[in-house]
Amino acid sequence: MKEIELKLQGKIKRLTNKTFKFDERVKDGWFSAVYFLKTREIAERYKKDNIVTMQFFQRKEAVLCGTDEAIALLKNFAKDPENLEIYSLKDGDKITPFETVLTVTGPYQNFGYLEGIIDGILSRRTSVATNVYNVSKAAAISGKQKPVIFMGDRDDHFTQQAGDGYAAYIGGSTAQATPAMNEWWGKKGMGTMPHAMIQLFSGDIVAAAKAYHETFPEDELLTLVDYNNDVITDSLKLAREFGSELKGVRVDTSRTMIDKYFLRNQHLLGTFDPRGVNATLIFALREALDHEGFQHVKIVVSGGFNVERITEFENLGVPVDMYGIGSSLLKINIGFTGDCVLLNGEHSAKAGRRYRPNPRLEKVD
Repeated sequence: MKEIELKLQGKIKRLTNKTFKFDERVKDGWFSAVYFLKTREIAERYKKDNIVTMQFFQRKEAVLCGTDEAIALLKNFAKDPENLEIYSLKDGDKITPFETVLTVTGPYQNFGYLEGIIDGILSRRTSVATNVYNVSKAAAISGKQKPVIFMGDRDDHFTQQAGDGYAAYIGGSTAQATPAMNEWWGKKGMGTMPHAMIQLFSGDIVAAAKAYHETFPEDELLTLVDYNNDVITDSLKLAREFGSELKGVRVDTSRTMIDKYFLRNQHLLGTFDPRGVNATLIFALREALDHEGFQHVKIVVSGGFNVERITEFENLGVPVDMYGIGSSLLKINIGFTGDCVLLNGEHSAKAGRRYRPNPRLEKVD
């Protein structure tokens, strides 16, 4: 692998000093569709003096991400990249259906074989950024922006973490689960304890929290509380033990489980789905903490949250302070297309496609 540092200056205000890691085999066409490679060879042989303009677009309302990465790819693996003319929007720009986000002009054989790779970069990064933006917007329905923790490390191949974490940052996530997810935007991974740590202490949540607090005294104490499937009892144990030092509790109850609170209060059952992290449970947890004077303890929820569930919680006024989200943020639902739309400066595209100039594009030097 080769580390390539791209430092973009001038009008386009991008994150600087970002490090992209690309496989050297990109240059050899290892990741390009074979028909692009064959076209490159034919263009070099028969039409080497032709100049084409390729434009990239997608079909949804979205938050754009991946342009820095795509430009880095072109600057390092296109042939004669200094003579390519590149115009681009910026990571984080809001984009509309069919809006041109990137154009590249030059001899086809110099860059055309990178078309599919650029499509893939823009599709993945924009999908993640847009997914995070949508859940962040849902988490602000109450009028207060509640933080969203990006917890997608277990939902995809580990090699995607750096780029996904950056895309999540662009979309509005304020914290990431792993160091790799923070690599491109200069923060540290955030997290406290998994269920496995509580298991090491035979389910004793207080003992586990003491060990954590003694080992990492500089960290804010935020403790997982669903290991014993009794989140209110265990949250109160922690609050009574640590007082003001307990900053928050995280509820991650499985959707297949019904918390013991409802087994003790069966009169509540029958009017809602009691499984997993539900609104009634979180209301009861907040009430129990407040009743004993622990209003400062924040409540973090995780486990299967998406735009719809967050919207439901926020509309109900569920007292959640922070959302932890994983798999729903990694759904790739935005696909980009690259089209050659100009030939030697003249309109020339397949039927149904046309050159779509965009005054928002800025030249990349």
